[in-house]
Amino acid sequence: MTMLAHANSGRPEQPAFERRLRDELHRRWPAGADELDALARYALLPPGKLLRPLLALACAEAVGGAPDDVVPAALAVEYLHVATLVHDDIIDADDVRRSRPAVHAAHGVPDAIVAGDHLIFAAFTAIGECRPARAATAAATALAAAGSDLCRGQVLEARLAGNPAAGVEAYLTVAALKTGALFRAACRIGALLGGADAERADRLGEYGELLGIAFQIRDDVLACTLGPEATGKPSTSDLANGRPTLPVLLAFEAADPATRRALAAALARRSAGPGELAEFRAMLVATGGVDRARARATEYGEQALARLDTLEASASRDLLASAAAWATGAGR
Repeated sequence: MTMLAHANSGRPEQPAFERRLRDELHRRWPAGADELDALARYALLPPGKLLRPLLALACAEAVGGAPDDVVPAALAVEYLHVATLVHDDIIDADDVRRSRPAVHAAHGVPDAIVAGDHLIFAAFTAIGECRPARAATAAATALAAAGSDLCRGQVLEARLAGNPAAGVEAYLTVAALKTGALFRAACRIGALLGGADAERADRLGEYGELLGIAFQIRDDVLACTLGPEATGKPSTSDLANGRPTLPVLLAFEAADPATRRALAAALARRSAGPGELAEFRAMLVATGGVDRARARATEYGEQALARLDTLEASASRDLLASAAAWATGAGR
């Protein structure tokens, strides 16, 4: 049971947990459902890597719980994640998600908004299936807190757009809110429903948040180095939206005045034609922004790994450890 990347695809292998989650998604969201559920099914299936629900199941088993008992809550994390993707694609005007038309591109903006909302409510319905009730309540609270953090992160990210001088700390705050929060919730939920005490649940929550930041940095590096055929989404999105990702911020820090002006102008244009994108990427590489971002991903992955030190040796602990290793392999 490993999440180490395939050498060619860069994607983690599919453990038994993943098969279980995929089967349950298909069972809960069957073809031929009513129109609203069909929209949600389009958003959910085929699924992505299912990293967050996989982490929830792994954390549950790592603390001595039964993963099957946590499947509804693990799927709840995926529902919230996919809901945010649906809404983010509308905000960013990204028409491709997972190598096919995004929900709003396929079904229109109004239906996409409603589909995302539906998935948010479905998340809390799913958590309500879990027992004991006290742990399910704590899990629902953790998911709600992550949802609020995601919203805060979106607002802050919008304020940083077009500003390559925003600074690394501001970026890391956004990454912790928009990505780290849901990873934190996934791990905390799995631990709580697996029977962990508060201290161990907190420790695994910290692991999740650090892993999420590493994963976001990895995602930003991949967007600078790979095309949409590899990532499943537009490689132009960050530049077209003037988004100062970590490679951009680190490049700006290291650049000479002329390159700084060029980076700022590129973000301000909110345009990402093939020539513009190639020139922008070249600046990020030449200034060391991409390599320095990779190094930051490694730092956060190592910090995440250190949070697993209280867990006993097990296949699930190995899965959590290999997730950190995979997240730090940014663009390699």
